[in-house]
Amino acid sequence: MATSDSRHGGFAISLPVKVAALAVGLLAVFLSGPAAAQELERAMRSVVSVLPEWPPDARRSEEPEGSGVVVLDGKTIVTALHVVDRARSVRIRTRDGKILKARLSGRDRATDIATLTIDTALPPITPGDGEPHLGDRVCAIGNAFGLGLSVTCGVVSGLNRAGVGFNRVEDFVQTDAAVNPGASGGALVTDKGEFVGLLSAIFTKTSDANIGVNFAVSARMANDIARNLREHGRVGRPISGMRMEAAPGEGETGVLGARVVSMRPGSRAERAGLLAGDVIVRAGGRRVRKPADFVSAMSLLLRADELEVEVIRDGANKRFRLMK
Repeated sequence: MATSDSRHGGFAISLPVKVAALAVGLLAVFLSGPAAAQELERAMRSVVSVLPEWPPDARRSEEPEGSGVVVLDGKTIVTALHVVDRARSVRIRTRDGKILKARLSGRDRATDIATLTIDTALPPITPGDGEPHLGDRVCAIGNAFGLGLSVTCGVVSGLNRAGVGFNRVEDFVQTDAAVNPGASGGALVTDKGEFVGLLSAIFTKTSDANIGVNFAVSARMANDIARNLREHGRVGRPISGMRMEAAPGEGETGVLGARVVSMRPGSRAERAGLLAGDVIVRAGGRRVRKPADFVSAMSLLLRADELEVEVIRDGANKRFRLMK
């Protein structure tokens, strides 16, 4: 699990049988009935514990294991890159206790996402139907402290978080569901068991304690990265060709956005008709409050043919289309 000061890999703690039974009952109440608890149990079958074998100089004590989510064809597992990056070999442990070999098949350092490949298909997690909404109830499923899969629940606290400082490209779902080292690479799911985020980071200042500000890479981005890594072995990330700065500048007033400072000749942005001085305020339907928001929105071109961009130019709002 990444923190604001260090990288980690985990979440909630397994409970004794009697306490676990009580926890399941409480989850059923929190998630509005036993049907939702059944969906959560189904989602847990698509989350695995990730067991890296570390070289002697990279062994970890607090986070000996991590988590992963089965996606796509059932033979692809998406996880956080920092969980497996220096591992000599990787195995996974399923919900029903099977241990399987896995191969580290893809890395994307810009988003801290990695893919593992297994030979035996597992049930892939149910994808979410679009983005969640603020205040939606969600649960984090992960292998906290290497103690086995467990569940914590909360709400969606924020969407499309970017510029937090963990990764070069960020598109985070923020949640107050408690997360702890070991859960990195686990799943953030709705009360229907639908995948909405890949558990990634804990925001802290001086310790690894949970303070209710936790981040999961949006399921859209996680799935897009996993698909690109599986099909191409890399992520061909679209580049706008612009240099931007935060607007308004220091001491200025105005609407928050990303001001275009310059652009490369022949770049996507120039071909679309953008000009230096334009202030980008929306991209792909998302509000752009700073340059990092636009960088995140550019990743939408991994699955779309164009990106609509709204700018303020000479006091008027104008729209342009960046093509894939």
